[in-house]
This record gives sequence, C-alpha cells and structure tokens, in this order.
Amino acid sequence: MRKRVIIMGAGGRDFHNFNVLFRDNPEYEVVAFTATQIPGIENRVYPSDLAGSLYPDGIPIFSEEKLPELIKEYQIDEVIFSYSDVSYNYVMQKASLILSLGADFKLLGTETMLRSNKKVIAVCAVRTGAGKSQTTRYVVKVLRNLGLKTIVVRHPMPYGNLSKQRIQRFEIMEDLDKYECTIEEREEYEPHLREGAIVYAGVDYKEILKEVEREADIILWDGGNNDFPFFKPDLHITVVDPYRVGHELTYFPGEVNLILADIVVINKVDTAPKENIDAVIKNIRMRNSKAQIVFAKSPIRSETEEDIEGKKVLVIEDGPTVTHGEMSFGAGYFYAKERKAIIVDPRPYALGSIKKAYEDYPHLKEVLPALGYNKEQLKELEETINKIECDYVIIGTPVDLRRLINIKQKTIKIFYSYEDKSIPTLKSLIEDWWKNKS
Repeated sequence: MRKRVIIMGAGGRDFHNFNVLFRDNPEYEVVAFTATQIPGIENRVYPSDLAGSLYPDGIPIFSEEKLPELIKEYQIDEVIFSYSDVSYNYVMQKASLILSLGADFKLLGTETMLRSNKKVIAVCAVRTGAGKSQTTRYVVKVLRNLGLKTIVVRHPMPYGNLSKQRIQRFEIMEDLDKYECTIEEREEYEPHLREGAIVYAGVDYKEILKEVEREADIILWDGGNNDFPFFKPDLHITVVDPYRVGHELTYFPGEVNLILADIVVINKVDTAPKENIDAVIKNIRMRNSKAQIVFAKSPIRSETEEDIEGKKVLVIEDGPTVTHGEMSFGAGYFYAKERKAIIVDPRPYALGSIKKAYEDYPHLKEVLPALGYNKEQLKELEETINKIECDYVIIGTPVDLRRLINIKQKTIKIFYSYEDKSIPTLKSLIEDWWKNKS
C-alpha cells in the first residue's frame, strides 16, 4: 500500500524534493503540498506535466493553515518539511503538531542533491540577508577572470504559472518581464544580469541541470534563504552574519551549510562589533574545524552623491531580509544613518499586505519592506511610498524599484558589493581550488 504524504513548502525546495524522490515513485502518494511564507502561492495545482504519470490531475497546493484537517481527512502517513530559514523551535513545533495528529514528521537531507558532470561551486548562507548575493556575484567575477564560462543557477522562486516556469533562462533585462518576475525574483536576478551573467532558475532542476551543462564550463549555485544546494558542490562557500550571532547554530537548515562548508565567509566585519565577530568564529569552530574562514565587508555606494544630512528619508529594504530574515535594517538604513539623515517611520502609512507585514514582523520599525509578489501588492507598495512625506527615498533593494513602480519623491539607489578583508582572500582560495581541480 502506498504511503500517503504531504509536503510542506514555500514554492521551492518542496517541488525539488518531490521531483527528485517522489515523482515516479510508486511506493508513495503525494496527496498535497502546503504553502507558507510567500503570500498568494497556495490555492494552485502542481500541474500534471510536472507531476508525472502517477498524478494525471496534478497535486493540489493548500495553505499550511489547513495542514491539521488535511492530515485527518486523507489519513496521512508522513509529512515532509521542505522549506528554509526557520528556527529550530519553529521546526519542532511543527513536528509536535504533526506527530500529535498521528503522522510521521520527516526531514530530507543531502540525498536530494543532483550530481553534475561539470564542477559546481555553491554559495549559501546561515540566514537570509547575510550577504550571500554580493558574494555570489564576486565569485562569478573571479571565475570569469579565470576564463571560465560561468552559469549561475538560482534557488527557485516559482510563484506564477509553474508549467511556464519549468525552465527559466535569464540573459537580458527583458527576460524578467517575459517571465513576469516578482520583486523578490528581480532582486536576485537583476544584479547578475547587470554584470553580464546568465542565470537559470525554475521548477524542474533535473532538466535545468541538463540545459546548464550544455553551455557552462563551471556552475555557480546561488542559494536562497539559508537552504542547502540542489546540486552537489565541489566547493561549498557559506556566508555567516555577525549581526545575528548564534543563528548559525539555531536555524534550519543554515547549520547544515555551516557544517558542509569548505570556506566560511564572515561578512560585515567593517561594521559589526568585534565581540560579535569573535563569538561567530567560536561557533563556526564548534561545528566545522576544517573550513577556511574569510573575513569580508559589503561596501555601499550610491548612484549619486546627495547631501542628505538632516533630510527626511524613507528607507526601503530587501523584503525577505527584513521579514522572515528577521533583520531590522539593511544597507539602506546604514547609508542613511552614516549620512545623518532623519529616517521616517513608514508604519503609519502602510496599506493592505504591507500593513499586515508589520503586524506579522513586529521587529520592523524604521524601514519599509519591498514586497511585491503580485500586481496588487506592487500597487500597495507604490501607494504606501507615495503617501509618505519625505525629501528622499533610499532604495536599498538589489532591484531598481523605479523600473516597476512610480515613486514621486526624489530617489537615491544604493548598491552593495563584496570586498575581501583578510588574507588568504576568497579570490585566492577559489583560484587555488580551481588550479588543483583542473
């Protein structure tokens, strides 16, 4: 008799786990996916063309809130937890609920990693917002300077039509419009495209890997949240954040990345307190005694040098970093503080789902999260911004929001990059690794 299974997810790892281990497996019946973290990704169907011959009607996707009734109604044997960037306390609360309802609770490990016939470097993190994105872009530059055609494969964010998003290839900015990308997707893809890199993403990473292997000399896995890679890396780089000391040991599955790491990058060392950096080093060595530790900073630059001292500014930050990533601020906030601007509290002006985000994430106070998973939310973001009386809007998001919404105030777009702060450098470690591997 087939085991009846529910896969808990957030529109990414859940689909990958299904595709790798369950799609053509007659021993299991995946009754449903549940979805959380991302608004509006439930009430869909994982389509039959992706689900395979065992699922001619596809697989329904429900809100995670319905999990208890689904377990009872369908007499579920096993629930598989398949999303990331959550505390161990959160994971075990979910496990306790599921076990109390008579189902088994399961986590899947590195057996879900796909093996490539090309070398793979993975850049991952212990938490969202640690500085993974700029580290990834830096690694791409290092590899391209070695003469290697480097293709970036990004952790999935398929929030639209799943069949159309099976394999996505981004080479020019217009591809972002072609695939109707959300702000979160654009934040990850656009900076790569600005620097001339090709990016793949989507739903079916077995098929994506086949396509990438045809055109890449080397593959760069760009991790999402604090998830571990879908492709088995030959070199595993993990970024840690000294502003969230201890999270590298207490968040799932970030600690997995820490244990697996060949190189650990401690980012933000130019601004983080020394005692935080020392504490992070101690925690790294508790879990991984062999990894090379690299120190780095994320310098901030702006498109224009405006004098904003004493000016009222609205700071907009990367949505995932300051919501479920639990950071109270980001690069935009640092930029405004360093220039002695007056930061406006955006909370009284928030509308709709933006207002709800402040209720769901009470640590947020002085910055506006850039949420835009659908057209309605984009409109709410635009209206919220334009209600606020300020002299400047500081756009601290990787994506240039001005391409997506109309902002009536003066704007300053800031950018942040990677810079080595120690010897050996990340650059030299990668070059030495490639020399020894090639």
